[in-house]
Amino acid sequence: MSLGFTLYELLSEALGLNSSHLKDMGCADGLLLWGHYGLPCPEPKQTIASSSHCDSNFITILLGDQMGGLQVLRQNQWVDVPPMHGGLIVNIGYFLQIISNDKFKSVNHRVLEKNEGPRISAACFMRSRKDQSSRLYRPIKELLSKENPPIYKFSFDDLLCINNLSKGLDGTSSLPHFKLSRT
Repeated sequence: MSLGFTLYELLSEALGLNSSHLKDMGCADGLLLWGHYGLPCPEPKQTIASSSHCDSNFITILLGDQMGGLQVLRQNQWVDVPPMHGGLIVNIGYFLQIISNDKFKSVNHRVLEKNEGPRISAACFMRSRKDQSSRLYRPIKELLSKENPPIYKFSFDDLLCINNLSKGLDGTSSLPHFKLSRT
């Protein structure tokens, strides 16, 4: 939580806001910890551990092992993220992209299977509390202007419905569903 709070301070300042802005908005009120234990795969080229997706939260802090397998999509090419002993990986999620009005971008990523192993990782998803799931989110008003109007609005429930029911983990972005029309 302490690392998350520090990251939110830095991200707030990067947006030109007071250092406590994102924390005060409730971006760090909820926490989900997800552990993954993957056995060695006898045919790693025939399967994938996690298909292409973006995280539906504010930020994800990932602790991986030395097995690797994480890739990010950069300029339509999958790029390996080399494991670093004791290193952490921070992903921007949909929520932060939406409330920053695209100042920060979520990243498509996937995990490849390995024939070595086991592969172990732990992901800490920082998000709003589950009991705030119907809360309507909009871009931060201090980031908006006539030249930079709001792009999105959504609730957590909306995002989960789009992600889980109609999109799946196929790498197709859910964000277009939340764009405001420019009429």
